[in-house]
Amino acid sequence: MKNFKKFISSCLFLVMLFSLAACSNKKTDSSKTKEDTKISYPLKIKDSYDREVSIEKEPAKIVSLAPNITETIFALGKGDKLVGKTDYCDYPEASKKIESVGGLKNPNIEKIAQLKPDLVVASTHFDKKVLQKLEALNIKTVVLYGKDNLDGAYSVIDKLGTILNAKEKSNEIVSSMKKKVESIKEKVKGKSTPSVYYVISYGKFGDYTAGGDTFINELIETAGGKNVASDVKGWQYSIEKLIEKNPDIVICSKYFDAKKGIENANGYKDLTAVKNNKLYEIDNNLLDRQGPRLADGLEELAKIIHPELFK
Repeated sequence: MKNFKKFISSCLFLVMLFSLAACSNKKTDSSKTKEDTKISYPLKIKDSYDREVSIEKEPAKIVSLAPNITETIFALGKGDKLVGKTDYCDYPEASKKIESVGGLKNPNIEKIAQLKPDLVVASTHFDKKVLQKLEALNIKTVVLYGKDNLDGAYSVIDKLGTILNAKEKSNEIVSSMKKKVESIKEKVKGKSTPSVYYVISYGKFGDYTAGGDTFINELIETAGGKNVASDVKGWQYSIEKLIEKNPDIVICSKYFDAKKGIENANGYKDLTAVKNNKLYEIDNNLLDRQGPRLADGLEELAKIIHPELFK
C-alpha cells in the first residue's frame, strides 16, 4: 500500500511538472508571437513596382489611392490614420467621411500635397506619371498590388500590416480568410459543377466577363462552378459564344440595375438561365477589390452556385 501511495504521488508530481512546462511553453509561444509581429522602424519595403521604399516611422497620416487599400487600412484598425481617399473608396461607411483626392488614375496632386501625408498607398490602375509627380514633391509613395488571385490579396494585406505596424492584425485577417476559403473548398468538394457566366458588362458597353486567366475564374472554380468563359484569356467575350455555351447560372452586379438590363438585353434574355430565374446578383465589390472581404465574396459565389450546401 505504501509503495502504491508513493507511485500515485510520483504520478501526480509528473503531471504537475508537465502542466507547468506546458504553461511555460504557452507563455513562450505567446511572447514569441508578439515579438514576431513587432515592427521596428525604419523599415524597407519592396513594392509592386520593384522599388525599395524606406519607411522611417509608423505613418500617422495616410492617403489611399484605391478602394482595396482603404478597406484594408480600416480592417487593420488604422482607419483613423487616413486623411485622404479616392472617390471610389466607399467601404466601410466611415470612409465616406474622409476627404476625397479624386479618381484612381487621376488624383488631385495638389490636394494630396495639401494634406501633407506621411505616406501615399496606391494599388492597381495607378498611373506611373502620378507616381513621378508625387516623388517630385518628396511625397513617400508605396504601390501595392498582388497577383490576381487569393494569394495576391493575402500578400497586400500582409505588407500593409507590416508598413502600418499592425502585423498581428494582418496575420489574423489572412488566417481568417484562409480558414473560410478552406471551409468552402471542403463544402463543394465532390459536388456537381454548374456552368457559370459572370457578367462584367454587356450590350452597348461590350460583352465582358472573367476569362480563364483571371482571379474571378479562380474564385468561380473554388466556389464549385465551371466558368464558361475559361476558354479565353482576359476579360472580353462574344455574345455568340455565350449563347452557344448557354450557362446554367448567370451572375451580375447588384448595382446599376444590371439584372434588369440583362433580362431585357438581346442575346442575354434568351439564355435558359435568365428565363429560369437563374440570374443572380452579387455585391461585386467583394470580388473586384481583392481586399479583406474577398473570402466573403467567395462564400457569396458558393451560395449562389450551391445554395443547397448553405441551408
